Amino acid sequence: MTVKIAQNNYGKSRVRLMKVARDTVRHEIQNLTVDIALEGDFDAIHIKGDNGLCLPTDTMKNTVYALAGETREIEAVEAFGQRLAAYLLANNSHVTRVRVNLAEHGWKRMKVGEGEHDHSFVRGSGEKRLAIIDATREKTTVESGVEDLIVLKTTRSGFAGFPRDKYTTLPEATDRIFSTAIKAVWRYETPEAATDDVFHSIRQTIIEIFAGHDSRSVQHTLYAMAEAVLEHFAEVTEISFSLPNIHCLPIDMTKFGQQNENRIFVPTDEPHGLIEARLCRQ
Repeated sequence: MTVKIAQNNYGKSRVRLMKVARDTVRHEIQNLTVDIALEGDFDAIHIKGDNGLCLPTDTMKNTVYALAGETREIEAVEAFGQRLAAYLLANNSHVTRVRVNLAEHGWKRMKVGEGEHDHSFVRGSGEKRLAIIDATREKTTVESGVEDLIVLKTTRSGFAGFPRDKYTTLPEATDRIFSTAIKAVWRYETPEAATDDVFHSIRQTIIEIFAGHDSRSVQHTLYAMAEAVLEHFAEVTEISFSLPNIHCLPIDMTKFGQQNENRIFVPTDEPHGLIEARLCRQ
């Protein structure tokens, strides 16, 4: 029997980094989790146990820290990911592809009196800023995104007109709570387009469409958000959404001698619907 390696990669996952820019009185911080995966000429490592081309994953971890230390300022997560991927390619001739996934965890300045503190912070929500770098010697692609951006609106959402069978118990709703934890990832036409300004503008577009859209389903709003991004940002070639439906179920208040009047709900985490799609221009 002949066995071949169809595909393989290895790397370092969940490298934690906290960077402080302290050259001014007002400090800045950046909190990242970094995953690295390498592809290349690794057959001998598997087949012969020859580690001559096996860059230690501990070295990859140290590379993250060393490259972060090369700059004193806080740089966009996409820029740091591109520097990291380029370094690993340039210094490992047997590596043909580097994939770097980065998640930036948000912190907010601590409020003190009527202002913001210069060097004290409070951990923000669970929202993360994402960057995905896929680099070979011929091409680099950059994706940005958000994850666990939890949003909710109390009206302008419904779900009706769906098919029913003998197991359907869900009532139709024309005015319901709509809540989800947005995960959105978009790909740029060129790596240079991945700037802080573009990222924040796209994020703002997503939440504005969510808030203002007359939603007939999660899918309906997903499409509207993606359509708006692709219409207004020529530098984006495609966008993917993953939207769990965080249900808020109305409570039967008649048992308490009251009418609910669409005011009292129980939020539930699971089970939940999950709606996903990837959209691009025709």
